[in-house]
Amino acid sequence: MKRVPTKNQQPTTNYYEAEQQFIKLLEIEDLDEKVAVQPSIVSDFETSLSRALTRAYSLQPGDDAAHLFLQRVLYRIYRLKLFWYDDLRRYTNERSAYLRKICDRIEQVWQEWELSYIDDSALRAENVRQGLIDRFAADVDPPISANGLFLGEQVTKAGYLRLVAIGSLDGLVEASQLSRTLGGVANQVHAVLTRLLIEEYGGGRIARKHSTYYATMLAELNMNTEPEAYFDVVPWELLAIINNSFLLTERKRYFLRYIGGLLYGELSVPATFRNYQAAGERLGLSPEAMAYWNLHIKVDELHGRWMLDDAALPLVEKYPADAWEILLGYDCQRLMSDRAGAAVVRELRLAEQAT
Repeated sequence: MKRVPTKNQQPTTNYYEAEQQFIKLLEIEDLDEKVAVQPSIVSDFETSLSRALTRAYSLQPGDDAAHLFLQRVLYRIYRLKLFWYDDLRRYTNERSAYLRKICDRIEQVWQEWELSYIDDSALRAENVRQGLIDRFAADVDPPISANGLFLGEQVTKAGYLRLVAIGSLDGLVEASQLSRTLGGVANQVHAVLTRLLIEEYGGGRIARKHSTYYATMLAELNMNTEPEAYFDVVPWELLAIINNSFLLTERKRYFLRYIGGLLYGELSVPATFRNYQAAGERLGLSPEAMAYWNLHIKVDELHGRWMLDDAALPLVEKYPADAWEILLGYDCQRLMSDRAGAAVVRELRLAEQAT
């Protein structure tokens, strides 16, 4: 299952070839030494990278093919931080200085672009505690959108299959980035994050891990249950959310931003998944295949409440000068989620048109 680019998504440079070159670089033994001795082995890739950075973040609107290339490169670097129980040689460059340089180069421009859509001066002036409470109340059960109505009442089997394929990239490794925040001193916030991770991981029982429920849904639909099997159909807008989570959990200075984003992510899931649940019921899925949606509808509103009461609000008290960054993370996550939601619906409509 591969995406067919729409007319305005046709690449202006051969990003596919550049990405294939990058994939080969990832597994070169002694990559840093080889790049230092023979920089020509990365020259074509870096030319494409420079062009993509310009076309994604300097043009209005940005080039979708460039966005996709950059987010796929970032994802391939970030995923080295997780263990996939695969060939150990794939991790030979997990601490590569060259890969770190590429990651930093993309992150700097990408994050400046993302944050340009947020008025940080207004957030700094806001009452953070009240701002979080108001946002929670507004977003926990919002009015259904046009995209939500399409998903719940109109999406066909072809569109639903594409939805499940796209969601599998995150659904089969759910909460993995959260695990990278749990080292350090024990306290109330640490405890609630640990409790959240334990629930996501089924209390250590694989049959109850949330990703297992996702795999069950894939299996009933006769789809591939291997992680990343449908990587090629994931739009850049969703990759950006996954990559942003990697970025914020890898940099402890951004911890407050991560908490804000996680708060929005947890509290907003039930409203979104109700539409997916309605689609699955309408298309005749079994209760077992629907368990992933049903479980999250049941528990994530509670998780959102945990995140507000036991994580975000205590951090406002602990970091009064920096607490506005929780609002920043929240608003960024909401903006990125809205953008990704629209992109996913676009992909579902394309899948339906192709049938």
